[in-house]
Amino acid sequence: MAALVWVQRTASLRKPGSLLHSRSPALRFRCRFHVGKKSCSTELLHRSVVPSMHYQKSLPRLPIPKLEDSIRRYLAAHETSSPLLLTTTEKVAQDFLNGEGRQLHEELVLMDKNNKHTSYISAPWFDMYLSARDSLVLNFNPFMSFNPDPRQEYNDPLVRSTNMVCSAVRFMKTLRAGLLEPEVFHLNPAKSDTAKFKNFIRWVPSSLSWYGAYMVNAYPLDMSQYFRLFNSTRIPKQGRDELFTNEKGRHLLVLRKGNMYVFDVVDGDGNMVKPVEVQAHLKYIMSDPAPEAEFPLGVLTSENRDVWAGLREKLIAAGNAEDLQTLDSALFCLCLDEEIMKDHIHISHNMLHGDGCNRWYDKSFSIIMAKDGQAAINFEHAWGDGVAVLRFQNEVFKDTTERPLVHPGSTPAADSASAVRRLDFKLTGELKDGIRKAKQNFDSAVSKLTIDAMEFKKGGKEQLKKSKLSPDAVAQLAFQMGFLRQYGQTVATYESCSTAAFKHGRTETIRPATVHTKRCSQAFVQQPGAHSVEQLRGMLHECSKYHGQLTKEAAMGQGFDRHLFALRYLATSQGRPLHSLYTDPAYAAINHNVLSTSTLTSPAVNLGGFAPVVPDGFGVGYGVHDDWIGCNVSSYPARNVHEFLQCVHKSLEDIFSVLEGKPLS
Repeated sequence: MAALVWVQRTASLRKPGSLLHSRSPALRFRCRFHVGKKSCSTELLHRSVVPSMHYQKSLPRLPIPKLEDSIRRYLAAHETSSPLLLTTTEKVAQDFLNGEGRQLHEELVLMDKNNKHTSYISAPWFDMYLSARDSLVLNFNPFMSFNPDPRQEYNDPLVRSTNMVCSAVRFMKTLRAGLLEPEVFHLNPAKSDTAKFKNFIRWVPSSLSWYGAYMVNAYPLDMSQYFRLFNSTRIPKQGRDELFTNEKGRHLLVLRKGNMYVFDVVDGDGNMVKPVEVQAHLKYIMSDPAPEAEFPLGVLTSENRDVWAGLREKLIAAGNAEDLQTLDSALFCLCLDEEIMKDHIHISHNMLHGDGCNRWYDKSFSIIMAKDGQAAINFEHAWGDGVAVLRFQNEVFKDTTERPLVHPGSTPAADSASAVRRLDFKLTGELKDGIRKAKQNFDSAVSKLTIDAMEFKKGGKEQLKKSKLSPDAVAQLAFQMGFLRQYGQTVATYESCSTAAFKHGRTETIRPATVHTKRCSQAFVQQPGAHSVEQLRGMLHECSKYHGQLTKEAAMGQGFDRHLFALRYLATSQGRPLHSLYTDPAYAAINHNVLSTSTLTSPAVNLGGFAPVVPDGFGVGYGVHDDWIGCNVSSYPARNVHEFLQCVHKSLEDIFSVLEGKPLS
């Protein structure tokens, strides 16, 4: 499921190839308290002329597709199936369209009209995540690692941790003051991303502001998830978890060697604690001679959610309620690891799951800092879809590299012994047994995961654009070709796409495996000498054109996956028996996503990753850069990730050879 949230693209609002919930009073930001009395030069990231939530009220609503369109798209995604299976699926889908599906659709449309403050997918999507009982580790939480600071001396873990904490606090204060730049996708930045336009649009009423941006080809994005970034935690409950946010928390949670520490990073007046004091507190924790925790509580957050919910109740009964509230209300979590990262593969394993002991996976996000200054964000998925996290990561990287508040020569200054508190939980024998069991389960799960990476250096986005091909379409085609080369077939494939252009939008699915990619893959892999270079190029362009159409439709809320999911959710919530559409083997097959993919490029991000969503799948994180293409892929024992990446590399070589006019051998 992690791929659902991996970082998405607002595809229809950009040129091909470039990358990119519920109502709450927390969205009503209060400037006074959070700005405090100090000068804003060190308190805020910036002061946006346009208020952070200026566009939120007038964002367009996520459309519910026509049922006929969703069924047509659903059947189109099955065209790679055998004719016999496709005939059965067509009959079932037609029956759904003309009967129960029509009734469910009309009820969904009516519910949507009565809930104009949100989207039709928001509540069901929250419920899906929060009701899932699987461990958050590998199944949900993804990671994104930071690029190193370009100045090597600033990668010292104490210096970098301090600067990242301070920049994170600045981001929080800027957001809550309503002074964070709104998230806007600019198709013509020369007109819309200017001081002149911003000074104009700030005076347009928020109920109309989106239309003003639209007139200059700018598309504001939904920011309703941002308030969950800080002071937020997923609380385990029997059957269904809860999201908890308490903006009154002023402290940071720090983990080291499985031990937990807290100290305030915001004072009682709402001002950020002095950076040299933050540095002193972190140095104090890093120097603590305490051994590794014998019973690291954090590993419980990696357990099955019902098991963890039961153990949490036992923790409360043992007298730990106050300390648990301290964990839940912390601004965020900083994990100080003792390991030095050996390579990209080690980084991926450590930042995706680690050893389970020095993490609190339930926090909305954690910044992980290795002994050598390698840093990453691991985030819980239920509250949001990565858009807010990527914005946060980009801002923190920019701020720490351009305006660091402490330096290699800075002298820490504070009475840390009185400011830093180490949490000491009361553990019964039953709780200690629960921690041991959780660690065993964790070790067993992560031992099965393999991660490998590949860099294709013979071409990238620039060359593909010159050939008038979508870079994302070519990457997805390479995955189809690679799987066909390795296993002799094509399989269900998932690519996440953000619908943040709409109020309370979440994600939609792009289905990259199509009749076009199947035909092209077979031509390249199984019939390399049967087609001319011109014919192969023509197939590449067909794949690119159709993938571009699918991407645009998904970004505009016109896929079929979320619509059919919402109809199924509605039927289940009313206790109705499921229509045969949902019990048809074809529906199970297309939702058994052997290839789960998501793409990302950002100046702040080095690499990102997630685990497969099915036992016999691959988790494919990838980025198409100007002159190279990178993949970071995970698998379980049922698949060979090393061989898969070799096959993907070979596929890219063949594609670029054809683009250069060379025939396949």
